[in-house]
Amino acid sequence: MSAAPSEMLARGAQLETEDRAKLVALRRTKAIATGALVVCVAVFLGARALQDSYPALAYVAAFAEAAAIGGLADWYAVVALFRRPLGLPIPHTAIIPANKDRIADNLGRFIEVNFLAAGPVREKLREVDFALLVADWLSDRGRSSGLSRFVARLAPQALKAMEGSGLREFVSKRITEQIEKVQVAPFAADMLSAFTADRRHQQLFDELLRVFGGLLNDEEALASIRDKIRQELPSVANLFRADAYLLKKIVASAGSLIEEAEADPDHAIRREFDRFVEGFIQQLRTSPDYAERAEKLKRDLLARPELKGLATDFLVSLRTFVEQDLQSDDSLVRRHLSDMFVQVGHQLAADPKIRADMNQGFVVALSSFVESQKSGVSTFIADQVRRWDIVQLTRLVELNIGRDLQYIRFNGMLIGGIAGLVLHIGERLIFHN
Repeated sequence: MSAAPSEMLARGAQLETEDRAKLVALRRTKAIATGALVVCVAVFLGARALQDSYPALAYVAAFAEAAAIGGLADWYAVVALFRRPLGLPIPHTAIIPANKDRIADNLGRFIEVNFLAAGPVREKLREVDFALLVADWLSDRGRSSGLSRFVARLAPQALKAMEGSGLREFVSKRITEQIEKVQVAPFAADMLSAFTADRRHQQLFDELLRVFGGLLNDEEALASIRDKIRQELPSVANLFRADAYLLKKIVASAGSLIEEAEADPDHAIRREFDRFVEGFIQQLRTSPDYAERAEKLKRDLLARPELKGLATDFLVSLRTFVEQDLQSDDSLVRRHLSDMFVQVGHQLAADPKIRADMNQGFVVALSSFVESQKSGVSTFIADQVRRWDIVQLTRLVELNIGRDLQYIRFNGMLIGGIAGLVLHIGERLIFHN
C-alpha cells in the first residue's frame, strides 16, 4: 500500500525537474532572440551612420532594419498570445487568457469529434485482445483464488436475497411448467431404451437370479413353501411326507434352472426377459392407456404439497451448506471455484474462436459506452480547463510551446531582413540611385 504514494511523489519530482529544464531552455532561447534583435538594431544604426563613406553598407542597413522590424513584429505576436505587450491594453492581446472559455469548449469538442468518434474508437479497441488478458488473469492461481474468495463471500448473501424475493416462486413455477410439458411415458421409454442398450438390463436379471437363488437357500422361505405344498396335498400324501419330496424336487429344479441361466448369456429365460422388456418399452411409447396413467401419476406428484416447498428447502439447505463450508480453512466451495476459474482461463487462452467472439463483444460494449458518454467527456474536459488558474494555464502552455514560438522571432528577423534587402535592391534598380 505504501508503494503508490512513493511512486506518485517520484513522478511529481520527475515532472518538476522536467519543467525546470524547459523553463531554463525557454529563458535561454528568449535571451538569444532578444540579443539577436539588439544586434540587428546595432548593425542598422552602425551601417546607416557609415553608409555615406561606404555605400555598400546601405544594403547591410536595409537588411538589418527590416530584420529588426520583423523581429519586433514577431516578438509582439508571440507575447500577445500570453499577455499584454509592455502591459499596454492593446485590443486582441493576451489571447489565451482572454479566450480561456472558448479554448476550453473548442478543446472539448475537438477531443469528442476527433478522438472519441465511433470509427477510431472501434479500431483502437480491436487492437486489444481483451479475452486473452482475461484468460491470463484467470490462469494465475493467486488471482483466481482471490476471485473465488470474493465470489464465495457474496454467495450466501445472494442466496439469502433469493429466499426473500419472488425468484423462488418464479423458478418453482417455471420448473413446474416445464415438467408439465414433458410427456412422461415416451420419456420413460427413451430412458429405458438407453438403459437396455447392449442388453445392460441383463445385469438386473442377474440380480434377480441371485435373489431367487438366495430364497432357495433360505430356511424360512423353504418352510413357508413347504407349508403351502402341504395345504394343497391330500392328507394321505402328507402321511408319506410327499411335501418334503416335492419341495426337494422343486428346489433342485429351480436351482438347476438358475445355474443354467446364470451360465448361459443366451438362455431361453434371458431371451424371454429381453422380449418382456422390449414389449414394455414399446407399450410405454405407444399405448394411450400407459400414457394416461403416466400423466396422472405426474399430475398427482406435482400436486403434492411437499413439492411446493421444495425450492425453499433447497435454497435454505444450499445456503446453510455454503455458509458452513466457507467457515472451513479448506473450503470445498472456494477450492472448486478457484479450479474452475483457472480452467476457464486455460480453455479461453486455447480457443481463439471464443476469444474472437468475446473481443467483439468487448468492442461493441465499450464503443457503445464511449459513444454514449463522449459528450460528457467533452463537457468534463471543458469544465476542467475553465477551472484552471489562468496564470498557471498560461505558464503551462508557454513552458511547453514557448521555446518553439521563440524561433518564430528568429525566422521573422531572417525573413524580414531578406525582404528588406530585396526591396532595397529593387528600389535601387528602379530609381537608379
